[in-house]
Amino acid sequence: MSRTSSSDRRHDVGIALVSLAGLLIEIAYTRIVSFKLFYYFTYLVIGLALLGLGTGGVLLAVSRRLREAPLERVLARSALVGSVATALGYVVVARMPLDTVALWEYTSGAAVLNAGRLGLVCLAVFLPFTAIGVFVSSLLSRRREQVGRLYAADLLGAGLACALAVPLHATIGPPAAVYLAAAVLAGVACLLGDPGAALRRVAGAVGVVALLLPVLGALPSITTESSKHIGGVDIEHTAWGPVFRVDVGSEVFGRHILYHDGLVGSNIIGFDGDLSALTHFAGDVRSLPFEVLGEAPERELIIGSAGGHEILASRYFGATGIDAVELNPVTTGLLEGRYREYSGNLVADPEVRLVTADGRTYLARSAGGFDLIWFVAPDSYAATNAASSGAFVLSESYLYTVEMLVESLGHLSERGVIVAQFGEFDFDAKPNRTRRYLNTARAALQEIGVQDPGFHLLVARTADAHVELATIVIKRTAFTTEEIERFSQKVLSLEGGTVEYVPGAAAGTCVAATASGSDDTPYPACSGSYMVSAIHDDSPFFWHFTPFSTVAGDVLGDVDALVDPEDAIGERLLLFLLGIALVFAAVFLLLPFVTVRRTWQGLPRKLTSGVYFGSLGLGFMLFEIALIQRLTLLLGYPTYSLTVTLAALLVSTGVGASLSGRLAGRPRLRLETGAALTLLTVVYLLGVGPLTDALLPSPLIVRVMATLVLLAPLGVVLGLFMPLGLRVVALLGAEGPTYVAWAWAVNGFCSVIGSVLTTMLSMTLGFRAVLVLGLVAYVVALTALWRLSAPAAADTVVPG
Repeated sequence: MSRTSSSDRRHDVGIALVSLAGLLIEIAYTRIVSFKLFYYFTYLVIGLALLGLGTGGVLLAVSRRLREAPLERVLARSALVGSVATALGYVVVARMPLDTVALWEYTSGAAVLNAGRLGLVCLAVFLPFTAIGVFVSSLLSRRREQVGRLYAADLLGAGLACALAVPLHATIGPPAAVYLAAAVLAGVACLLGDPGAALRRVAGAVGVVALLLPVLGALPSITTESSKHIGGVDIEHTAWGPVFRVDVGSEVFGRHILYHDGLVGSNIIGFDGDLSALTHFAGDVRSLPFEVLGEAPERELIIGSAGGHEILASRYFGATGIDAVELNPVTTGLLEGRYREYSGNLVADPEVRLVTADGRTYLARSAGGFDLIWFVAPDSYAATNAASSGAFVLSESYLYTVEMLVESLGHLSERGVIVAQFGEFDFDAKPNRTRRYLNTARAALQEIGVQDPGFHLLVARTADAHVELATIVIKRTAFTTEEIERFSQKVLSLEGGTVEYVPGAAAGTCVAATASGSDDTPYPACSGSYMVSAIHDDSPFFWHFTPFSTVAGDVLGDVDALVDPEDAIGERLLLFLLGIALVFAAVFLLLPFVTVRRTWQGLPRKLTSGVYFGSLGLGFMLFEIALIQRLTLLLGYPTYSLTVTLAALLVSTGVGASLSGRLAGRPRLRLETGAALTLLTVVYLLGVGPLTDALLPSPLIVRVMATLVLLAPLGVVLGLFMPLGLRVVALLGAEGPTYVAWAWAVNGFCSVIGSVLTTMLSMTLGFRAVLVLGLVAYVVALTALWRLSAPAAADTVVPG
């Protein structure tokens, strides 16, 4: 009895630690892949994790050897394989050189080479989760009588991982977190391996090495995507943050360049404290807002203060009461610590208040009365990153929406202005950023009751390095003649300065026509197929200019991302990722059934069950990823949104799954479940926006708790569906393990596809529509379940 009890405890600890390690690996890889490649590859990581877990279950079903081997041996070996695969896989992910731009040179050797390399990176991410899937599936299938306790332990580990991920990234970094997870898996192998067995010694050695490598600083450095700016740069300091990794280049021309996830993000200017020496700002585009105001702002808000360049400009022009808000704590830490003296001790200036916060959250907390609200192109450094727009196409930005501008306008003083700046790669042919922001500004002004927004807008165009910079000034009241005159004169004095639009001037360009709201059809730059309409919180993809329908129709067309970075590069890559997900899912989830095809061919109602379990996989991803993206606004950081949403849904779906056994006898359970999901979807459609607005000023802990409470009912309801389906197919009298494997395979297949497809749908239709589609998927599943449950005179065997 004591031996059984001891074994049970070891299984509880083992599954908790394996779940902990799996989530740590998944979350860490979202940050690593974002730095190495681009932000939108993180959704592929989520899909690959699901794919690996599902593949583990499929392997168990199709392999008699795995099913008949002693449980402890299977558990120990799968944990050890997972540990080794994690440690070696990171080396592949980190060091593999990639050029995603070359993927579009379809017939070239470079395209084939980089597609193969990307496939290897995906394989390296996928394999540890496959080992974890074998571990979990083996334990749950062999210890069915203890499934409730094992579920609880599994969820405890998952929840702990979500809680630890962000602090671990801030302290040791995502790469070290991956190796910590590898050490945890090795520890599980030691825990469950036979005493004195060679496996335990090997596992112990692997665990020690996995722990020592980060401590000794021996982890392989990450080779970034070749189009990123950081390649070949002499880096003197690196730190990982919850938003992006920050690398500080060695001093050049009196400044340190800051690279955000490998792209130029900002700089720290060498400053000796003498403001009068900063005379270069007099001829800089940063002088424009101060020229329009005439008198120096007495209260100013800088959103995206980064390395402090705009703080220096503001102080040079006499601004006081400056609130400088920066999202990434790593960046503010540089000004407060390592580069404090180099930056002229800006943080000690009594007129400067440096704040680490989300700009929109901070604004919602502020009392208002700002003379200047300055958006410093926080997502992409205004000029240089225009040539890397593909990196931002799929990133949601709640700073540039109609709702954010309405909030900003409400926080201005009587003379206050909003300033935003964007780099344009080809201003004459496609000033997409400028036009989209102008349309968004016009919509916001109309929302607060302005009859003719054109009188509240100013637009300048100036030269900056290899691109041109647009400066847009917005005012709640109409600009005066004096303000317009000061603006125009200052613009013309700047290098390459052109007044693109001022109120009352004839619309002679596409940008002027957009600003004034007049007919833009005569202008070629306005006649393209780019989407530049106003954006809202429901679909805040500011950089998404090309519709997927256009991309799909010309997916094999010639592109040159270096010559034309706005030629739908991000959208094309997302379609490519969808293809990769499709291939991986088919090969690893469906192809294994060839080995048991005779048994599989005999399964009754395969099509109907496939529709059911596939709809669950797709529907869950539609809900999960749409909510991760939507709740980024409430939680402030994408990493917080990912970890909190995952934790809430993992725990609550587990609760739902455990409750399904108790509720299985309810005659109207399916109808009640469908009704509950419909009600919850309506609540999310109508309530997430107002709830976010109400809670934005609240402390982070309050917003996190509100998110957990908000998502818990959804998770419980969604958690009921899988056990319901598995019980129904069990009554069909089919080959049990094979049918369960088929269910998990189809579910995993659609989950992997859904991980990428959901992002595309969010960009095209908006989050609200995606939630409705998620509900539709579950309605389809319930319909299929009804057909599965219907008695039949005879089940016809469908040939496989």
